[in-house]
Amino acid sequence: MTNSAGRGFSAKCSRSLGQPAQKSVTNVFGGKCSSREEGGCRGESPAAETAGSKYNQIFGKLGARAQQMMSWRPQYRSSKFRNVYGKVANREHCFDGVPITKNVHDNHFCAVNARFLAIVTESAGGGSFLVIPLEQTGRIEPNYPKVCGHQGNVLDIKWNPFIDNIIASCSEDTSVRIWEIPEGGLKRNMTEAVLELYGHSRRVGLVEWHPTTNNILFSAGYDYKVLIWNLDIGEPVKMIDCHTDVILCMSFNADGSLLATTCKDKRLRVVEPRSGRVLQEASCKNHRVNRVVFLGSTKRLLTTGVSRWNTRQIALWDQEDLAMPLIEEEIDGLSGLLFPFYDADTHMLYLAGKGDGNIRYYEIGSEKPYLSYLMEFRSPAPQKGLGVMPKHGLDVSACEVFRFYKLVTLKGLIEPISMIVPRRSETYQEDIYPMTPGTEPALTPDEWLSGMNRDPILMSLKEGYKKTSKIVFKAPAREKKSVVVNGIDLLENVPPRTENELLRMFFRQQDEIRRLKDELAQKDIRIRQLQLELKNLQYEPEVK
Repeated sequence: MTNSAGRGFSAKCSRSLGQPAQKSVTNVFGGKCSSREEGGCRGESPAAETAGSKYNQIFGKLGARAQQMMSWRPQYRSSKFRNVYGKVANREHCFDGVPITKNVHDNHFCAVNARFLAIVTESAGGGSFLVIPLEQTGRIEPNYPKVCGHQGNVLDIKWNPFIDNIIASCSEDTSVRIWEIPEGGLKRNMTEAVLELYGHSRRVGLVEWHPTTNNILFSAGYDYKVLIWNLDIGEPVKMIDCHTDVILCMSFNADGSLLATTCKDKRLRVVEPRSGRVLQEASCKNHRVNRVVFLGSTKRLLTTGVSRWNTRQIALWDQEDLAMPLIEEEIDGLSGLLFPFYDADTHMLYLAGKGDGNIRYYEIGSEKPYLSYLMEFRSPAPQKGLGVMPKHGLDVSACEVFRFYKLVTLKGLIEPISMIVPRRSETYQEDIYPMTPGTEPALTPDEWLSGMNRDPILMSLKEGYKKTSKIVFKAPAREKKSVVVNGIDLLENVPPRTENELLRMFFRQQDEIRRLKDELAQKDIRIRQLQLELKNLQYEPEVK
């Protein structure tokens, strides 16, 4: 009795649920009932038929959604740089005991090439920087020789890309100076520059060498002007005067025909440097730009800045249309300035924040989403600035694709950080080392100033990465000129370069004015005496 009742109940449930189960599932996702199923559903109550139709509608929609989701597959992008990792050099290969500057100016305070490392140092009574040969690692002595010719704090230093021992510096004393470092490094303090360039009326915050032309240097000052210097003659040849506030960053495209600048007026500009004409301009209200970098020859720009919610942000732009960024991506909520570094050979972008201990790196693509996150190098020590080794100075046998020199102010330490592609083979890896810009200039200053553009001369790291340039810097022989206005030689009386120098000159002029007034009063007295003597002579009787 119990078994027959149970069989009747299960049969009823089977009919209401549309058994068999597999046929029910096929019915739901297929959207139609077979003749057998329809026969099994006959004789049910109207309420059961209504409930079944509702269930079929619901599961039919879910089935369509499931089929749509099954048709999507995640797009895994293969990249040879997915496993790039950062490796910090051993302590004996670091530079210790360096008195790194405590200046709060937003710059790297470090410059590196294949032979020397230059670091701006803390000093009293003017600005100075160290120049250390790369092989001279370990602890740096406190009395190590310095380059100390500036009267104000040094704000930026850059090595000549074509001559290893020529470095440019700029300072709060409004000057730009060119220094020639002797073979083997400094043996004593260097105070005399091979060239001193004066043209800015306020302090100079940035210097940049032209990427393809020898002896063309750009300087940006707090007078809102960019001066272009031809070092063959030691004079400024062009001036870019389109900015309305302090210039924060300058970057060239691959052949140096375009200059991108960011400014404190929240504008991003693309400028034709020889004419000073602004080709594109973006007013960045939602993305306050700080730094900009050209992404090689891709005709794109990348900027770092701050969003309207004060979060750090990066933006990708088309250099021919700055109306809207292609993408914007928020990084984090920290306050330190983000420095971008781009490697045109590997299409990798590195982001390092001032005061951070980490370095994020991405791969740049030609199609959406354009920016692909790879990995992050982490370190507990905060960085004040970073120097970057040129490609021809890397260790290709270790598959090193990028190298930073990290400034750790609290420890007085300079740490080399190598970005390495893990490979089993020890042979030369041609796929990660394409032809790269070398140490030979493509143009002379006169050719570039006449309007010529030329891509950089490429070199292979397999054969020529140890080759040194044969170009020698020759300082122009500047004849003494005189520009006399109202009896004053304007070139002889150089204007003051710092506030202290201005005060000294003011008091010196006050003393000079006081002395001249006294001398004038004495002359007046002498003139009156001579006039009285002349009158006495006139009224004397004639002697016969």
